[in-house]
Amino acid sequence: MSFSSIFFLLSLLFLSMIFPLATSCCTKLIDDTCKNASHNDPNFSFSFCKTSLQAAPGSRCVKLWGLGMIAVRLLRDNATETQCYIKQLLGKKGLDPAVKMRLKDCLNMYGKGVESLTQAIREYRDGKYSQVNVLVTAVMTDSTTCEDGFKEMEGLVSPLTKQNDDASRLGAISLSIVNMQI
Repeated sequence: MSFSSIFFLLSLLFLSMIFPLATSCCTKLIDDTCKNASHNDPNFSFSFCKTSLQAAPGSRCVKLWGLGMIAVRLLRDNATETQCYIKQLLGKKGLDPAVKMRLKDCLNMYGKGVESLTQAIREYRDGKYSQVNVLVTAVMTDSTTCEDGFKEMEGLVSPLTKQNDDASRLGAISLSIVNMQI
């Protein structure tokens, strides 16, 4: 076996031993952050937090500040996707007028939410965490208001329950991490 082959094999062996250590170090921050947040709020879902943050690109290689930025961006992405989904629903023929009216209200709220979260990302970069709290909380309130709008009329089922729940949960993750910065 040549020297280069032996060197290559030894390099692979070394990297295979180091990589799990690096991964466990980085996932520990996510675990610790989600555990800390779940201890402070009985309605906080540890598994949703962990799954959401681990799925985000770059989340395993950041410190707490970066994890907070990722969390706020995840919330903004959720709001953007929900906005698109609502537009698709509104484009369907034969939509119940009561559902249509509520979807339009939700579209307006999520549109403002995307703008607010874009501002929240700028504020987060500038270290204005109190302002981030205000903006994220407003988006969470709007997602609840959107869902509640469908409950006002008996028999009306919200087509946005999952999106609204996800917005509330992602908002809780964002607030938790942002509050760790204060």
